[in-house]
Amino acid sequence: MRINHLETFKEKIASGRTALGTMLTSYDPALTELAADCGMDFVWIDMEHSPLTVPQVMTMVMALRGTECAPFVRVPWNVPWLLKPVLDLAPAGVIVPMVNDREAAERAVRACRYPSEGGERGFATRRQTGFGAMPLDEYLGHSRHDPMVIVQIEHREAVEHIDDILQVEGVDSICIGPFDLSSSYGKTGRFDDPEVIAAIDTVRERTLAAGKLLGGFCANHAFWGTRRMHWKTVSCDTDLLAEAYRAQLRKFGGA
Repeated sequence: MRINHLETFKEKIASGRTALGTMLTSYDPALTELAADCGMDFVWIDMEHSPLTVPQVMTMVMALRGTECAPFVRVPWNVPWLLKPVLDLAPAGVIVPMVNDREAAERAVRACRYPSEGGERGFATRRQTGFGAMPLDEYLGHSRHDPMVIVQIEHREAVEHIDDILQVEGVDSICIGPFDLSSSYGKTGRFDDPEVIAAIDTVRERTLAAGKLLGGFCANHAFWGTRRMHWKTVSCDTDLLAEAYRAQLRKFGGA
């Protein structure tokens, strides 16, 4: 829908380019707007590993309204009551963590779609219909594919079941979570390890072959720069700020 810039995000990918975004874990709508104004195609608003609340996420999503940047929200877990209030904020996509098999992928899709489409989402309209400005039939048409259902592959079990997960109707995109994935092999952050590399490339290649959108957390350019993806999260707000602070301290002779 126009309210969340999903069409703009998809148009960039359809043009053959990679959509680039950043993860946001700090609450300040101005930082959300800043990321968009700097040219990010999307922001990943993270509720899993941050203290962000639903009202705070709402203002961050609202900060993108006048931009061309799509808001994605990662929920803490794959349960309907955590997804429901986020869906009502009208994000462009929801990222569901730790989806390890077909049943978990199906559960995520059901939570994001209305019963008329075989789901179990509760019906309420606020932002997503422009507070009643959009006709119901038009909104229901959008709701069949908006927001995107993005399932996160971040465990060796998910790699083993990737073909089954990719066959689930309604899964719009796969998101690779490299640190948890490497940790599940007992090799946290070791992206030079052949087993970790093979796991990541298996998910990447199978997803591309299945025609699903592929993305992930890709801040390590040395590793991800040459790997084809449809969308890449290339930074995290706190990491960027810490790096800038330390660089400035070094420049002025600080500790």
